[in-house]
Amino acid sequence: QVQLVESGGGLVRAGGSLRLSCAASGRAFSSYAMGWFRQAPGKEREFVAAVNWNGRSTSYKDSVKGRFAISRDNFKNTVTLQMNSLKPEDTAVYYCAADFTRRPSATVGIDEYDYWGQGTQVTVSS
Repeated sequence: QVQLVESGGGLVRAGGSLRLSCAASGRAFSSYAMGWFRQAPGKEREFVAAVNWNGRSTSYKDSVKGRFAISRDNFKNTVTLQMNSLKPEDTAVYYCAADFTRRPSATVGIDEYDYWGQGTQVTVSS
């Protein structure tokens, strides 16, 4: 019902910044929560950040608090992840995901998400 396309990944040095973007289509954008996850080779996919359907609730992985910020624009059908003060351990493929169950708070459980983008590579050099 929805298609998600990530962009904005790349190669940066430690301490640098990147802004990831996810464009959604196929259903009213305001109907679902959005999240960002990441996965490094040989490791489990992990939660990074999420925002609920109306943008009033957000949640972050502890290690990215104060460095990353998630936001959404329901008029443009996009969600972004601003990443500052990047560290080598942030290196991973980043995925955006959509949770079609309307909830009052941001969705943090990976099993709660219904649709996933193709991912975008983020590499941070030391």
